[in-house]
Amino acid sequence: MTTAAALSRYADLPALIGLMEGDEKHRGAAHSTLDVVWVLYDRVLAVTPDTAEDPARDRFLLSKGHGPAAFYAVLAAKGFLDVSVLRGWAAFDSPLGHHPDRVLVPGAEIGSGSLGHGLPLGLGTALGLRAQRIRRPDGAEPRVVVLVGDGELDEGSNHEAVAVAGRLGVDHLTVVVVDNASSGHGWPGGIGTRFAAEGWEARDVSGRDQDALYEALTRPHTGRPLAVVARVRP
Repeated sequence: MTTAAALSRYADLPALIGLMEGDEKHRGAAHSTLDVVWVLYDRVLAVTPDTAEDPARDRFLLSKGHGPAAFYAVLAAKGFLDVSVLRGWAAFDSPLGHHPDRVLVPGAEIGSGSLGHGLPLGLGTALGLRAQRIRRPDGAEPRVVVLVGDGELDEGSNHEAVAVAGRLGVDHLTVVVVDNASSGHGWPGGIGTRFAAEGWEARDVSGRDQDALYEALTRPHTGRPLAVVARVRP
């Protein structure tokens, strides 16, 4: 169990990210996710360092696993990691790699970085929780939130997961798409249109507006999964 971080505010995140050097090519990818990950851990997800192994916890899956500095910074701010661990990230003996490892990183639900896997894994997790009839203390099914990049939606595995989740009405599954215009194929009519056509509730917000993100992530969407497109385009 880690101790609570002294640097625990949103305003502290740039300093925490600054402790991790050597992955400048993915710095933009990390910063594009910062507000989404912060809102999830600060205001949405029912998970803490004390409940990180509780079967009834909410789960966050970082499919956009390249450039995980923002994810590590938020985990440190919320007490899952000691701040001191950030300074040695990506070193030989560090648990923090350039891609998160669920075996080594407290709070990480999956090993990621090979794009296109997070949403199928999230769907399987959500279906597994439903099959086991696991409930949070408030009676709700544990929420599974997957963060993907718009570029990885080109992967066929994501297309299959989008279709299956919509058909099965997996309403405790949420995908947040960080849209920074990196998709090679594009989505006719927009990313949200593709999800809506498959039976998802689709919402489009600024990925830098924390109040809009919170509202989009928490407004009810009974009977179908939720897709929140978080725009962070230049």
